[in-house]
Amino acid sequence: MENTKDLTEHSSRSERKRRDSFGMFDGYDSCSEDTSSSSSSDESEEEVTPLPSSLPIIKNNGQVYTYPDGKSGMATCEMCGMVGVRDAFYSKTKRFCSVSCSRSYSSNSKKASILARLQGKPPTKKAKVLQKQPLVAKLAAYAQYQATLQNQVKTKTAAVPVEGFSWGNYITSNNLTAAPVTCFKHAPMGTCWGDISEGVRVEVPNTDCSLPTKVFWIAGIVKLAGYNVLLRYEGFENDSSVDFWCNVCGSDIHPVGWCATSGKPLVPPRTIQHKYTNWKAFLVKRLTGAKTLPPDFSQKVSESMQYPFKPSMRVEVVDKTHLCRTRVAVVDSVIGGRLRLVYEESEDKTDDFWCHMYSPLIHHIGWSRSIGHRFKRSDITKKQDGHYDAPPHLFAKVKEVDPSGEWFKEGMKLEAIDPLNLSAICVATIRKVLADGYLMIGIDGSEAADGSDWFCYHATSPSIFPVGFCEINAIELTPPRGYAKLPFKWFDYLRETDSIAAPVKLFNKEVPNHGFHIRMKLEAVDLMEPRLVCVATVTRIIHRLLRIHFDGWEEEYDQWVDCESPDLYPVGWCQLTGYQLQPPAPQTARDSQSSSSKQKKKAKSQQYKGHKKMTSLQLKEELLDGEEYNFLQGASDQESNGSASYYIKQEP
Repeated sequence: MENTKDLTEHSSRSERKRRDSFGMFDGYDSCSEDTSSSSSSDESEEEVTPLPSSLPIIKNNGQVYTYPDGKSGMATCEMCGMVGVRDAFYSKTKRFCSVSCSRSYSSNSKKASILARLQGKPPTKKAKVLQKQPLVAKLAAYAQYQATLQNQVKTKTAAVPVEGFSWGNYITSNNLTAAPVTCFKHAPMGTCWGDISEGVRVEVPNTDCSLPTKVFWIAGIVKLAGYNVLLRYEGFENDSSVDFWCNVCGSDIHPVGWCATSGKPLVPPRTIQHKYTNWKAFLVKRLTGAKTLPPDFSQKVSESMQYPFKPSMRVEVVDKTHLCRTRVAVVDSVIGGRLRLVYEESEDKTDDFWCHMYSPLIHHIGWSRSIGHRFKRSDITKKQDGHYDAPPHLFAKVKEVDPSGEWFKEGMKLEAIDPLNLSAICVATIRKVLADGYLMIGIDGSEAADGSDWFCYHATSPSIFPVGFCEINAIELTPPRGYAKLPFKWFDYLRETDSIAAPVKLFNKEVPNHGFHIRMKLEAVDLMEPRLVCVATVTRIIHRLLRIHFDGWEEEYDQWVDCESPDLYPVGWCQLTGYQLQPPAPQTARDSQSSSSKQKKKAKSQQYKGHKKMTSLQLKEELLDGEEYNFLQGASDQESNGSASYYIKQEP
């Protein structure tokens, strides 16, 4: 026993001698011991015995499997929600579609089970009001693409399915630019991103290595795309053959010096191991004056992903079937700050609504009564066990206003983003003035008789605009449905309806230096189906207003969104938080959607009781006559802070 102990201590001392201050080993081949720490990602299931090769073959999820008896049916992966042939699934219990899903589940079983429930939900269980029929076609097209994938040969131009999409490949192959993390103040690290830029050095696992143990090497950031970074190992100079993408907030990226303090080995990549004889001197030269991650970077990432909303909290949220009122809902799960809210009266928990915790659509219990907003009383007479009201301080604060002087009045006209068709800015009317600066807005020409489709906007909302905003900024304004005098002219319409325009000075004119530019990539919520987060592009910028295009889909699915919307996220947000990202639409889906959307436009408008999407109107720039209105020409597609010259100025 003593001899064994002495040998162990001697070996430990020798190992410490062989490591220098960089955590490097003296020789590349001398590192043979297993220095990798145990991880929770170990397999939780045993792998099944390989099936005989004589059995029939079937393709599933891009891989080839055998199908033993043709009777085993289908299975749904508990991690990613993918549906496939049961016998093609991994493990004896057939709970997962792949080894990676099994490991991911075991490493974070709670989040995985939540995702499985959400992502496994049939796409037909959709919001009854906040949707458009072409979006149903969109989801159907995805399903159709997945169903026919086994019979198709992938081409270079075809988009990849959900489980195969890679932001890195997408960015690199198309030479794209992503919006920086600092554009998204509500996202993790949005306010403490620091000086992370090209040239920053980090320590990462060395995958160009034949050693049986996990070793590390230093790499430099070549390109940033949101949270994702393209890294190149030190020593490769201008050789990009081994470059790789990863999420800089991931657990395997560390500041320089981490290996030395953590006792992890630094080993040069095998491809260049003989390039230098003194790797320590090489690193000293390369790292002198270089930047690295802050030592507390991982701690900041962890802290920024702590969310105050918890399951079982009660909130008031817009009623998706009647936009004019709110209902009580209970937080079911929290993912990346996004809340899955289940309406309190939903016994099977399928009647849900997704939104971010800073969304203007959710409020504390009692908010509706305090401002005079419509509210659907619950049939539940008392709170269910474990449910409790979310504290008011958790909700997004709105800017205080003073309605004592000149203020919005019922009947005033304005322009507003249609909440049922976010690609359109429409002629609208103030239907009711509530307390604390809130307004009920109706879209002219398409309102329900009972006002059930009125929508609540705050007076400072970036989604409402003064009369003339669209014309000044070369945006297509959607006239009231059935209005015959086209092209639409505000002056004539105000005179015909005996109405007045809401005063320009009452609207929000603040334009922050948001940092967005045209063609930047990001991840954005499809607000017509708010549980989906999709690959998207900024296509227009009008001061603080962004036009968001969903890659692969026609422009009729575009959405006007504020630059500070909590429904926009940096590239890599889904990967970081564990949310499922919807990739660009494949060619087959686009073809299907293009043909079906025209056939279903009539059904679409009848289904959500909104207005029909008008054909494009070439509105000419024209000055309105009269003493009361005077247009000031404003620049379109502003990409930085600007003046409020894009509004109409009303003369006193």
